[in-house]
Amino acid sequence: MRRLVIVTGLSGAGKSQAMKSFEDFGFACLDNAPPVLARPFVALAEQSGNATAALALDVRTLGPFGDAVAAVDELTATGFEPEVLFLDAEDETLIRRYSETRRRHPFGETGMGLAEAIAAERASLAGLRDRADVVWDTTRLTLGQLKDRIGTSFAGSDARRLRVSVVAFGFKYGVPLDADLVFDVRFLPNPNYVEGLRELTGADEAVAAYLEAIPDTEAFLAHLFPLLDFLVPRYEEEGKSQLTVAVGCTGGRHRSVYLARRIQRHLSEWTPGAIVTFDPRDVNR
Repeated sequence: MRRLVIVTGLSGAGKSQAMKSFEDFGFACLDNAPPVLARPFVALAEQSGNATAALALDVRTLGPFGDAVAAVDELTATGFEPEVLFLDAEDETLIRRYSETRRRHPFGETGMGLAEAIAAERASLAGLRDRADVVWDTTRLTLGQLKDRIGTSFAGSDARRLRVSVVAFGFKYGVPLDADLVFDVRFLPNPNYVEGLRELTGADEAVAAYLEAIPDTEAFLAHLFPLLDFLVPRYEEEGKSQLTVAVGCTGGRHRSVYLARRIQRHLSEWTPGAIVTFDPRDVNR
């Protein structure tokens, strides 16, 4: 196990969001787990070939469910090197976050007020906070900033790279469900009705030459490329790890394939650090 992170902290300080970020960065994850399951989970992750794992412990469970500090000590004693990330926030921020979500605070089950519940949880976590390797105050962090800090501190440069999938599809087969951006290129003449091009695809030179001879093709890309150059870095800044750009024509064989390939090449050249792939989803239908 190359990296093992134990995520804990105040309720409402961002533990669930942190775990989502770790998952996006390729960590084997288990959220809100009783401490007694820490060692079995880490062993299972290691046996499955995972080099990185993140575990968010439920610190409210004692007795047969185990103790968080003891679980960390057990992992250390058995040869692992867990890093404890403790997330904190100002009381006023925690109160506002809970008020906005209308969720019940886990320490408010006895009928105490929200401020009292936060104070009780803070007192119960004092020992674990002292045991933490890293303490972050998330009061003024956006979700994107929290994810970026996790990536910088724990994931490494490769895991943090934005992955952009450029998908060519046919509208007759449906828009990709995971599409973030969809561009309809059916305004261009269809090579399917040109003799000698029907059986080819947008990856063939003859189809490319046909589409490149149409002025609207380059005019469209001249508008689209600056838009993508503007959008993609901002998606990345907001913490998005996977972006799907879908380009559709009628059948997904000619126009969409050609233009999606052009987009993939452009983004590969003009988006440093991103991993850009091309998927001709419907080309063989």
